[in-house]
Amino acid sequence: MAKAKTILVTGGCGFIGSNFIHYMLGQYPSYRIINLDKLTYCGNLDNLCEVVQQPNLTFVKGDIADREQVMGLMHDEKVDCIVNFAAESHVDRSIEDPDLFLRTNVLGTQVLLQGARAATVPLFIQISTDEVYGSLGATGLFTETTPLNPNSPYAASKAAADLMVRAYTKTYGLACIITRCSNNYGPYQFPEKLIPLMISNALEDRDLPVYGDGLNVRDWIYVGDHCQALDAVLHRGTVGEIYNIGGASERNNLQVVRTIVETLGKPESLIRFVKDRPGHDRRYAMDFSKLKRELDWQPRVTFEQGIQQTIAWYREHQDWWRRIRTGEYLEYYERMYRNR
Repeated sequence: MAKAKTILVTGGCGFIGSNFIHYMLGQYPSYRIINLDKLTYCGNLDNLCEVVQQPNLTFVKGDIADREQVMGLMHDEKVDCIVNFAAESHVDRSIEDPDLFLRTNVLGTQVLLQGARAATVPLFIQISTDEVYGSLGATGLFTETTPLNPNSPYAASKAAADLMVRAYTKTYGLACIITRCSNNYGPYQFPEKLIPLMISNALEDRDLPVYGDGLNVRDWIYVGDHCQALDAVLHRGTVGEIYNIGGASERNNLQVVRTIVETLGKPESLIRFVKDRPGHDRRYAMDFSKLKRELDWQPRVTFEQGIQQTIAWYREHQDWWRRIRTGEYLEYYERMYRNR
């Protein structure tokens, strides 16, 4: 049995963070999880409604860029590991408002690192992205030594955060690990991202907007596989290392959308090609052989399995994404905290 730990999860009300909390509570019932989340537009307490009453889960509403709050939290809690999911992550939004991405993704990460250093936290895991590597050609894979070459304000902010994490390890000796994962999909993903947007739009017979020619390629990974990889990194990873996490499931956007349309029995005439996003990377694909070799991890869920599970989840949880579409979920949280 694993020794009990206290893990600070930042951004635990977001898509991957909430899935990680579900996973950890199930795998390690003796662990205590502290969830620090600002509850921005994509932070949703509904994502944790099934576990919110568990005594070993604590929610703290807060901003990772708030130095006073972070330092106070580190002072009050004996944290064994910080897993930093908190980030602004939508590329389109980063193009519209890069300042917000710099504040949260760069300054927020630095504040967490400083808090971890002050509190001598034994391990800091930075959750990064394959987008820091830029764009691949028709062949080849990103490795952990691929030069950083970000092409969007979002990717640039994540690359800057990664470099700050590296600096804290080299300069201050803080025990850090960086993970870079390919495109996740699965339950609780905010419906502005490709797969949940297409599923929810198709269920309402709305247009399915596809950027450019739809042939941009991504390596898709089911979020549960990502959580298992992070489990391996947390318990057996080597300090100072970077680990790529991939799904070995390359698909272009049009293939993904057509799979969703076919599964839901909708006509392809719903698909609408729209003007491409500025700086849209053509292809990402991850070499995760290091993670497989050193930590004995590899994805278990094929894209064919994962996309069917995901479509079924959104079909069965229409109240969840409809509350997001109407904004009702945000109004509820505003009332809740106003009345405290």
